[in-house]
Order: sequence, then C-alpha cells, then structure tokens
Amino acid sequence: MDAPRGMPDASIGDLFSRLTEDGKAFARAEVGLYRAIAKRRVSKAAGGAIALVAAYLLLNAALITLIVCIAMALATLIGPLLAGLATFAAVGLIAFLLVRWGAGKLSVLGGDEEEKAALAAGERLA
Repeated sequence: MDAPRGMPDASIGDLFSRLTEDGKAFARAEVGLYRAIAKRRVSKAAGGAIALVAAYLLLNAALITLIVCIAMALATLIGPLLAGLATFAAVGLIAFLLVRWGAGKLSVLGGDEEEKAALAAGERLA
C-alpha cells in the first residue's frame, strides 16, 4: 500500500507504537470521564444522604420519646401519653418527609436527564 501524500513511510513498529499511545490516551480520557461522572453524582447525592441520616436520628429520638412517654403514662395514668403520641406523630412526620426528599436526591446516582443527553450526544459525535 502507498502511504498518504505528505506522510513518509512508517514502519509497522512505528504504527504499533502510535496505536499503543493512542489507545493509552483514549483509556485515560475514558477514565477521566467516568471519574467526573462519579464525582458529579456523589456531589448531587450528598444532600440526600445527609437528609436520610437526619431522618433516622429524628425517628430514633421520636421512638425514645414515645417509649418514655408511654412509661410515664403507665406510671401516672394521666396526660403524658397524649403528649408522647403528639410528639411522636410530629417528629415522625418530619422524618417521613426527610426520607422522601432524601430518597429523591439519591436517585441522581443513576444519572439525570441532562447527563444522559450529554452522554448520548457525545456518542453520536464519536
């Protein structure tokens, strides 16, 4: 085969060397891309993870409050039981809302629409 115009004849060793370097450069670019995607997903999901931990701690506090209030109600058989139930309901509702919000934020670990569109556009260009 003839070499393209303007290019000197290259040996097979030179061609394999260039191919190897191009392959390494491509692999480094792919690793960089996946690293950037992972960092972006983790940064977007951090708030959701914090909310889930806060919800867990609030729910734990609500259960402790409920148990203490039930014990107080059983000891005296007056109003502390209703106060314990109201506290449990209020903190439990807050924890539930935090869990819903946090779970929604963690869903970005699978990628959002903007990221999927950018990856699809990049594949079409390649």
